[in-house]
Amino acid sequence: MFDAGTAAVLAPFLMVVGIVWVQSRAKLEEKRIAAETARGPDPDRIRDAERIDELEERVRILERIVTDRGYDLAQKIEALRDDRSAGTRIEDAMQREKI
Repeated sequence: MFDAGTAAVLAPFLMVVGIVWVQSRAKLEEKRIAAETARGPDPDRIRDAERIDELEERVRILERIVTDRGYDLAQKIEALRDDRSAGTRIEDAMQREKI
């Protein structure tokens, strides 16, 4: 379809077009990052981070229960249920926000 002469003529043109395209994409990405940073933290990310922290704490507690033989398992589970009522209130508040 293309001979060597045509390819030699088109190659520099295509390289210039490619370089301009890459530079414009880079500038656009920089502007997007700057706009995102100026907007501040995303409330959904903050809420997700708080939820992750809460879940990590619960996992730590469960790990302690499983590995610590000095206490009765049933008592610890009951203590977690008491703590869960606070977590349930948080989840209910989050559900109301979504409505």
